[in-house]
Amino acid sequence: MAVTATDFLVDTHSHLDAGEFDADRDTVFDRACTANVKVQIIPAVTAANFVDVAATCRRYPGCLPAWGLHPMYIHVHHDKHLAELRQQIEQWRPVAVGEIGLDLFVPNLDYATQEFFYVEQLKLAKAFDLPVLLHCRRANDQILKQLRRFKLKGGIAHAFNGSPHQAEEFIKLGFKLGFGGAFTYPRANNLRRLAVDLPLAAIVLETDSPDIAPAWLGKGRNEPAELARIAANLAELRGVGVETVVEQTTQNARELFGLVF
Repeated sequence: MAVTATDFLVDTHSHLDAGEFDADRDTVFDRACTANVKVQIIPAVTAANFVDVAATCRRYPGCLPAWGLHPMYIHVHHDKHLAELRQQIEQWRPVAVGEIGLDLFVPNLDYATQEFFYVEQLKLAKAFDLPVLLHCRRANDQILKQLRRFKLKGGIAHAFNGSPHQAEEFIKLGFKLGFGGAFTYPRANNLRRLAVDLPLAAIVLETDSPDIAPAWLGKGRNEPAELARIAANLAELRGVGVETVVEQTTQNARELFGLVF
């Protein structure tokens, strides 16, 4: 992928702090830079994870934190962690509150507990005037219901895989939709239609590294450098130049997070 010197890519959802990168994190970061992925948003998933996210963001230029309590880890979350999250936001203002939300795909995740932590974190985002990074697997309507209550600064529906109507509802509320490796699979018909039909001004790019590997990696480990090829795939689907995709999605991320790069 050819990107001009004035353009760069923003990976709006990268878990560069994850254990899967412990053996070669420096090399993974260098590959991302070579691919012109100059900014990575690193979301936390538990209170204990704040330390790793902070260390990653201190070590690697362009890595910016989001603090949050992920719905898939409700078995380790406690009420006191909400106070710790508030303190973390106060000590190191993040670009967003996240990764937060709801998950109705994974079995045995108590919904009431998920909703409690989701709502309490929306309150924090509102109090600190921050956007949110939303995990919304099979829970778009439930997620939207609470967003309408709080009227936040916006955010990202991470790994969006909803209906066109749900996409429109997120956009009305000032949200961007995160697209990554999932739409690169030829059989991902719904996602590919959305990737073509949605306004480019509503789309941001992400990898969710080390997860959601694109088609060319199969079940392999995903990493931020793959964002360049993901951008090229999106451009091909939409029938536009890759420069158009890079410029617009980067601008979308800049505006959402208040980036000055």
